[in-house]
Amino acid sequence: MDFPRFKYHPNPISTGAIKKSNEVCECCEQSRGYVYTASFYSQDEVNSICPWCIADGSAAKKFDGTFSDDYPLQESGIPDEVIEEVCERTPGYSSWQQEVWQSHCGMACEFHGDAEKEELSNLSGEPLKIFLRNEMIEPDIWKAILNNYEMGGNPAVYKFKCSECSEILYTMDFT
Repeated sequence: MDFPRFKYHPNPISTGAIKKSNEVCECCEQSRGYVYTASFYSQDEVNSICPWCIADGSAAKKFDGTFSDDYPLQESGIPDEVIEEVCERTPGYSSWQQEVWQSHCGMACEFHGDAEKEELSNLSGEPLKIFLRNEMIEPDIWKAILNNYEMGGNPAVYKFKCSECSEILYTMDFT
């Protein structure tokens, strides 16, 4: 069986949202070689979900849960069917606080994991100004953060790509 494709999270293995595992999926009760590792919001405590049950929506339906908070996407005016796809049929991502799925051009963005230090170091001009303004960070504080930045560290900087125009957006999270 082919590994599922996720439009808004194209590389969930490389981002760490899905890992190789022999665990049995609590939804389909099969061991398919991979399990989801990030947050799942449900009244039930669910510890093992396979990517196939995420992709077809059966995990969200069975456990009445979501993989991401829909509020930021609703506030951005994203169409309901896209919000459903992101929140019910797309692997979420682990964050220090609460993940905030980004949007641009009236659509949900693709999640591409932690930003690399080199790409953040090369961020300049208007994209840097927008990022610093959105994250409410002063330029001198950003330099200090960048000097100590590590992928997967604290703070975390997440990379998103607009699914419409391909613009790269960053968001930051920390404890």
